[in-house]
Amino acid sequence: MSSSIASFFSSFVSSTTHADSEKSAADAEVTVVEEVEEEEPEDIQPIIRDECKQSAKCAALTKHFEHCQEKVENGQGFKGEDCVEEFMMHCVDECAGPKLFTKLR
Repeated sequence: MSSSIASFFSSFVSSTTHADSEKSAADAEVTVVEEVEEEEPEDIQPIIRDECKQSAKCAALTKHFEHCQEKVENGQGFKGEDCVEEFMMHCVDECAGPKLFTKLR
């Protein structure tokens, strides 16, 4: 009976070792595949958004926002004043959105 128990354990150990070697081979294949990944293209969104901030349509809002920011940072604003940029950003988003979608095609 002890020989059957010994053979049981020896078969278990050898199959575990075989499985470990198969995992190592699979891991090596995954490493090779990961190294071949392509570089990501440059993000053009910040460039287009900057262009839209300077466009005739949004320039006045951008200038107003920047003036407000300077005033608040220099301590010349009202108590608790913060410059809400959502109107300027709304203009920039409307300008940049269609341009970005044409670049994605």
